[in-house]
Amino acid sequence: MKPVLDELIGRYRPVTEGSLAAYIPELARANPADFAIAVATTDGEVHEAGDSVREFTLQSLSKPFVYGLTLEDHGRERLRAQVGVEPTGDAFNSIIELERHSHRPYNPMINSGAIAVTSLLKGDTAGGKFERILELFARYVGKPVRVDEQVFASERATGHRNRAIAHLLRNFGVLGEEGVGIDEALDLYFRQCSILTNTRDLALMGATLANGGVQPLTRERAIAREYVRDLLSLMFSCGMYDAAGEWAYTVGLPAKSGVSGGILAVVPGRMGIAVYSPLLDSRGHSVRGTAVCRELSERFRLHAFEA
Repeated sequence: MKPVLDELIGRYRPVTEGSLAAYIPELARANPADFAIAVATTDGEVHEAGDSVREFTLQSLSKPFVYGLTLEDHGRERLRAQVGVEPTGDAFNSIIELERHSHRPYNPMINSGAIAVTSLLKGDTAGGKFERILELFARYVGKPVRVDEQVFASERATGHRNRAIAHLLRNFGVLGEEGVGIDEALDLYFRQCSILTNTRDLALMGATLANGGVQPLTRERAIAREYVRDLLSLMFSCGMYDAAGEWAYTVGLPAKSGVSGGILAVVPGRMGIAVYSPLLDSRGHSVRGTAVCRELSERFRLHAFEA
């Protein structure tokens, strides 16, 4: 596998299409030349190429994992009362995308749904809730994780669109439990998006989902097996936002992207695939990452519906 990954790095490194996520000032400081691929299997093998230990923030890659933690807190019925499971066909940061009659966010992969989900986390204090998030990701990667405080400060200072979304959610009564304030919910959300990872660790997060919720190296359970299907189903139908249909057609794997440039794809029962390249297309997905995942799917017949 390593020679294949090296080949793909060489093939797609010359691709310079796309742009950095400049609407978050700290993300605009990323090096557009950065490029890495990693594959982690359910039996613990890790293959990597390129800048695989270069750190970047999770951003929206955090959404399915925090959704899983909230599922464990409340169960499916309670969570679906406040956040739906339908794809939208609109941009991930749309302000108006709430269901017409219930006023729920359409799904937990878009910003409105993710903010609502994070606001539901159990904990006596905001600090205690965030410690639970850090512990969650530590279980997935097999080591402690930390926040990029500069990115957090940048998101907090410029996240006016997310602030508008949170106010809309509060207006319709779908923001968190009683007593959870808008500022607390947003700070938790901005902090989870600002957690640092690298391509190798992201692949291990995917391998953990592929392995039924058990981290392949540490053998520690990161999420209850019964909820793994929920995460993978939503990643398949909603994880790539308004490109979800194209992704399902061409790549055919549960996946999630983040505007820092990461893409995670999961081959259930087999492996996690992670790619990092911060040059994004118009929908907020890594240009090189999309190309690499498409090629790996075609070359190794990984599509979920491959006969």
